Amino acid sequence: MIRREPEEELTGEAGPEVSGEEELAKLRKEAANNLANWQRTQADFTNFKRRSQQEKEEISQFANTVLVLSLLPVLDDLERAFAAIPPELEDVGWVEGIKLIKRKMRNSLEAQGLSEIKALGEQFDPNVHEAVSQAAGKEHVIVGEIEKGYKLHDRVIRPSRVIVGNGEEEVKKED
Repeated sequence: MIRREPEEELTGEAGPEVSGEEELAKLRKEAANNLANWQRTQADFTNFKRRSQQEKEEISQFANTVLVLSLLPVLDDLERAFAAIPPELEDVGWVEGIKLIKRKMRNSLEAQGLSEIKALGEQFDPNVHEAVSQAAGKEHVIVGEIEKGYKLHDRVIRPSRVIVGNGEEEVKKED
């Protein structure tokens, strides 16, 4: 019968003897590796939770985008109608009632996060403005607005359709 050393009996292998310090160092290294993996997984999970929460908030903020976009043409039509009312009809009761309805509609949309994009006199910004033509005026400055643009919270849902100055006015002043 072959006699094994006590350590060989535990591992089932015959090999070089491992001292207690080496075994302890190996176990410490393994524990440190396990701790690092656990911390990395914990950080990944925390990031996942944060991203999920942000996505939920974005979905709830922008869930009404389609509805708001469908109401904007109605608001545009009301504004065009009021711009065309003759001065002698402005004080008529039914006109005042429709103005009130328009105001309520605008206030309701603003309560949902809608805001108008300023255009006239502003520097042209392709992120919020859509140039449809050029006219005499300061170069790259908006001289006319065809259709108002809107943001929902901080996201552009409809850019302003604008007329941009081509710089001709400045040239005339120099002559």
